[in-house]
Amino acid sequence: MNAKPVVVGVDGGPDSLRALAWAAEYASTAGAPLIALTAVETPAVVGPYAMAGWVDPSILEDRAHTMLTDAVRDTLGHEASVEQIVVRGHPAEAIVAASKDARLVVVGNRGRGGFAGMLLGSVSQHVVPHARCPVVVLPHQHADQDRGPGQ
Repeated sequence: MNAKPVVVGVDGGPDSLRALAWAAEYASTAGAPLIALTAVETPAVVGPYAMAGWVDPSILEDRAHTMLTDAVRDTLGHEASVEQIVVRGHPAEAIVAASKDARLVVVGNRGRGGFAGMLLGSVSQHVVPHARCPVVVLPHQHADQDRGPGQ
C-alpha cells in the first residue's frame, strides 16, 4: 500500500475510541493505511517540591503504549492492521505534525479532560485550523443519546 495514511488521535477516552473505529472503517474503504497516534506530554515541574510529583517520562510513555495497544485491541480486535505511534509532546501539535503526510486526520470532539458544555475540545479546536489535510471531528455522544447503527 503506497497511499497516504489516515491518522487518528487516541487518548483512551470514549470520543477517541469512536474516532478510532470510524477512522478504521474509512481507511479500509479508502485502501489507506491507518495510524493510531497518542502523545505523552511530560509536565514541567519546578520548585522545591518538584521531585515529589515527578514521574519518569519513560513510565508515562510505557503507560501510553499500553493504553494505545488496549484501545486498538478492544475497539478493532486483535487482527487489526494499525500502526501504533506514541510520541512525546502536546497532543494537538503531534496530530498537526502527522497531518503533513496524511490523507485525513480523525479526532474525537472531546478528550479525557473535556469540560462539559464545550463545543470542541482543546485538541480538536487546535487541529482543525492548523492541520495540513482534511480533518474529521466526530461529535461527542452523550450516554443518554440514542445509538444508531454502527455507533
